[in-house]
Formats: sequence, structure tokens, C-alpha cells
Amino acid sequence: MSRHLEVREVLRRITASARRLLGAEYAALGVPDDHGGFAQFVVDGVTDEQWRAIGPLPRQHGVLAAMLHETGPIRLDDVRRAPAFGGWPEAHPELGAFLGMPIVDADHDEDEPEVLGVIYLADKRGGGGFTDHDEELLRILAAHAALALTNARLYERSRELTLAGERARIAHDLHDAVSQKLFSLRLTAKAAAKLVDRDPARARAELAEVARLAAEAADELRAVVVELRPAALEEDGLSATLASQVQVLDRAHSADIAFAADRVRALPQAQEAALLRVAQEALHNALRHSGAGRVTVTLAGTPGRGAVLRVSDNGRGFDPGAVRRAGRHLGLASMRDRAAAVGGRLTLDSAPGTGTIVEMEVPGA
Repeated sequence: MSRHLEVREVLRRITASARRLLGAEYAALGVPDDHGGFAQFVVDGVTDEQWRAIGPLPRQHGVLAAMLHETGPIRLDDVRRAPAFGGWPEAHPELGAFLGMPIVDADHDEDEPEVLGVIYLADKRGGGGFTDHDEELLRILAAHAALALTNARLYERSRELTLAGERARIAHDLHDAVSQKLFSLRLTAKAAAKLVDRDPARARAELAEVARLAAEAADELRAVVVELRPAALEEDGLSATLASQVQVLDRAHSADIAFAADRVRALPQAQEAALLRVAQEALHNALRHSGAGRVTVTLAGTPGRGAVLRVSDNGRGFDPGAVRRAGRHLGLASMRDRAAAVGGRLTLDSAPGTGTIVEMEVPGA
């Protein structure tokens, strides 16, 4: 049982092992949900055709329900004579001798241990009922089953958290990379539309830029999927890539946008990608939300072989705390996450009427 990490497979192994160990004709294992039914119900000794004919998963009633509220076993010579017995579905086999054992997580709470599920056995092969020895064997099996099922649940929970983290990463990447490129594309397309009548030649140049930006957006999207560095970084490096993007935005936007670099060494790939994404996000916020007339981007090397990125604007500024409380903080959270992921540090300085400064420092190699 302990070799398997999928909950469903662990449940099947427990059920088959219990049936084989105690010589029962039928075995089942039910895991309750929170709505009066079973989240999972595994059977052994019933064919697939029989199981389909029986119908939907059982509700929590009769003897099945009684077992979910017990931390000890129930052994009956004939389950049909139990006070809680409620009958079978039409295609269900007639069962007689019965032994039920809860799978209990004793570590959950010593006073109120959690019932993870219940093993149900019916009809001893060769006739007769289940014995004290059978009950003790099933108790030992249930203790091992509790460990195996807990481990499987923890594994699946860990996998869910990993997938959730991966979804968050992709969401950040899409927001940081592709949306920035599409924002630039939209501005350039607007500029081209205004120039069509009075300057057709320049309009054609702007439309060519639209095509180039669209191709870059497609490259960025592919990079997000396969976790590559942004396309331009591979060929041009961080300083040249930033300079190119600032040049595009400066041409397409009414604000004055400038870039300067000073003594920047090559950085680890992950740090360069993080700096680029943070710069894109800060530029996007400045141009879209601040109403700035001037935005300055600087990239400077540090004595420790790292680098400092600084994006400042003279816009209207904002209250970071108010933005966070309003829930409009995907960009800010993304920048902080990216800085932390590469061992860097991000600071944001802004207030209403004072403009905004975003600064990120990375340690280098």
C-alpha cells in the first residue's frame, strides 16, 4: 500500500488487501464527503458490469452511515438484521456476515481522531461469520492503511500546491511579458492610424513596427510556455533589449521616455529575465496609470558585480497601501515575486502627487 502515492490507487490496494487477508467475498472502502454522500467508494469482488448496474455511489445511510461516526469496528452475523439496515439497490448482491473497520488518523486529534474512511467486508468464504482473529487482522491493516492514505493525501496536496504555483507563475509571466508587448503594439497601431492620411510613408513604417511587435509577442508567449528567457535577451543582452523597448515606447507614446546604462556586466540568465520583466511592468504602469510626461529607466552595475534597475516617472503617483487594499496589485506582487525569486530586492516609492520610483537590485553571479 505504501508504495503508491495516488489516493485512488491506495484505496484500491487497501480494499483488495482486506478482502484477500480475511477471505471475504466482498469488500468496499468509503471516503465520506461533506454533503451526505461518499467522495470516493471503491469495491472489490464485484465486476464492472455489476457495479454499473448497482447505480450511483451510495449515500450515507444505514450501516454505512453508522460506521462513519465510530472509531471502533462493527461485526454482525447478518447485516440485514441490524437496526440501521436500510436495504439494497435492486442489482446489489445480498450480503450476510459483515465486518466494518474505520481507518482512523489518530494523530489528527487524540480526543476526536479523524475517520479517513471505512473498510466494509461481507460474506466470509466457506460460510460462517467473521471472527475475533479477523477483526484483529483488519484493525492492523487499517492502521497501516491510515499511514498509506495520509501519505497519499499529502503527496496529492503537495502536487496541487505545485500546480497552483505553476499557474501563478504563468499568470505573472503572461501579465508581465505578453500584455506589455500588446500594450506597445496597441499604441503603435494608434499612431499609425493617425498618420495614414497626412503621412502615408510614416504610417507604413509604423505598421511594419506593429508586425514586428506582434511577432515578438508570439515569441514571448512561446517563451512563457517553455520557460525560456525573453527572445531578445538571448541575442542582444539586457541593456540592448531595454534600450530597444524604451525606444519603441518613446516613439509610440506622448511621454518622453529615456534609457541609460552604466557599467553593466553580464548577469545570470534568471536575473536578467527578472530585471527585464520588472522594467516592463514598471513602464506599463507609468504609461497607463500615472499620466507622466517623463519616464526614466536606468540600469547600473554595482561593485558586487550585480546591478540596479531604476524606473522613475513624474506622474501623479499613488498610495501603494490603498492599491493593495483594493486588490489591484497583480503587477506589484509580480515584481516583488520576481525580485525575491532571484535573490534580489525591490523597493517602491510613491505617494499622490510625487511620481513613482521602482528600484530593483540583484546580486549578480
